[in-house]
Amino acid sequence: MNSKRLKRIFTLFRITFYISAFTFGGGYVVIPMMRKYFVEDLELITERELMDIAAIAQSSPGAIAVNTAVLVGYRIAGIWGAIISAIGTILPPILILSMISIFYKAFRDNSIISAILKGMEAGVAATIVDLIIDMMQSIVKEKNWLFTLMAPVTFIASFFFNVNVLVLIISCALLAIAQTYIKHMMRGAQ
Repeated sequence: MNSKRLKRIFTLFRITFYISAFTFGGGYVVIPMMRKYFVEDLELITERELMDIAAIAQSSPGAIAVNTAVLVGYRIAGIWGAIISAIGTILPPILILSMISIFYKAFRDNSIISAILKGMEAGVAATIVDLIIDMMQSIVKEKNWLFTLMAPVTFIASFFFNVNVLVLIISCALLAIAQTYIKHMMRGAQ
C-alpha cells in the first residue's frame, strides 16, 4: 500500500471513529457529520454522492450509520476503506456499551446521567431537522416536483391519515421508478 492510500485509510478510521464516538442519535445524525468532514472539509466525495450513499444505506439491512460509513469508505479507498470505516464506526459503541454494562446500576440510578441523556435528545432532534432541511433544499434545487412533493405528502399521509409506512415506501419507490422510466423513454424518443 502506498503512503497516500495508507494516509487516506487512517483518515477514514480517525473520522469514522470520532463521528461514532461523539454523535448520538443514530444514522440520520451521522450523515450531517459525514457531510462536514468528507464533503466540505476534505472534499473526498460530493454532496450528491453522499445523498446517494445515504439512500442506499437506508434501504440496506443493518444500522444506517455503519452502512453509510462502509459505503463512504469503499467510495474513498476501496475494500480496505470499507473495512476500516466499519471498524471505526462500530468500535466506539462497543467500548461505550461495555463500560455502561459494567456500571449499569450506577448509570441507571444517576439523575445527572438521566438529565444528560434528555439533553442529547434535543440535540439529536435539532440535527435531524437540519438534515431534513438540507436534503429538501437539494431536492428543490433539482426542480423535480415529484420528489419535492413526496416528503410532505408522505408525512401528511402517515401522520394525519395513519397510512402504513410500508405502503408509503412502496408507493414512493414505484412513483420514482415510473418517473425514471418515463424520462428514459422520452430521452430515447428524442
